[in-house]
Amino acid sequence: MSTKIHKTAIVSSKAKLGNDVEVGPFSIIYDDVQIGDGCKIQPHAVIYDGARLGSNVQVFQGASISNAPQDLKYAGEKTYFYIGENTILREFVTLHRGTVESGKTVVGSNCLIMAYTHVGHDCIIGNNCILANSVQIGGHVEIDDYVIVGGDSPIHQFCKIGKHAFIGGGFKVAADVPPYVLAGDAPLRYKGLNVIGLRRRGFTSEQITVLKSSYDILYNSGLNFSMAKEKIKETYPHDPLAQDILDFLNRSNRAIIRR
Repeated sequence: MSTKIHKTAIVSSKAKLGNDVEVGPFSIIYDDVQIGDGCKIQPHAVIYDGARLGSNVQVFQGASISNAPQDLKYAGEKTYFYIGENTILREFVTLHRGTVESGKTVVGSNCLIMAYTHVGHDCIIGNNCILANSVQIGGHVEIDDYVIVGGDSPIHQFCKIGKHAFIGGGFKVAADVPPYVLAGDAPLRYKGLNVIGLRRRGFTSEQITVLKSSYDILYNSGLNFSMAKEKIKETYPHDPLAQDILDFLNRSNRAIIRR
């Protein structure tokens, strides 16, 4: 199958399109764009300079990919937006490329970005993430692998969300969310482990017990933050899941959600 470009689409001759790419009616693809094999661009999508799409990415109608960041310090410098393979970008998502601070925004592979979601400049979204309808992500946010964010959730700039976390729909994220947890309520709070998600992904009962115990130390022991970290380290000195938690806590710079 060869690349198919609808006669009403505007595709720059400088853009690099892979094999078996489909570009729908009235879509626009700018000069400095690279689109991998097997991608499908539906009608009225716009893919701006700096976009780098992996293979088999699906871009639904009205999506805006790699537009200029909404940052008053941005001065037109050359930056990028990277999208991993097999990611799905639903209707009217707005994804902004990076600024000079990092030079890029990234959405990983096998992600589902649902309708009307916004990913701001300099964000890093991991692999296998799901961002439900109308999630609004400020600049410089970091979201690790296998995170699910419920619909209509705003995420404050510079926040971090650890891997395998689940954020309930409609809740504002204004502090860092550690890995493997379930978060909900207003203000956003630790509500336990994301047990259902962990079991679906093959975590064993023993692994879930380690995670639960580590978070009991952090949230329920009465120890302060530094002491709780030391206690987790002493209790599970060689456990990789406990180390995941400690690594996240050590790189958190907005404080973590409370119990």
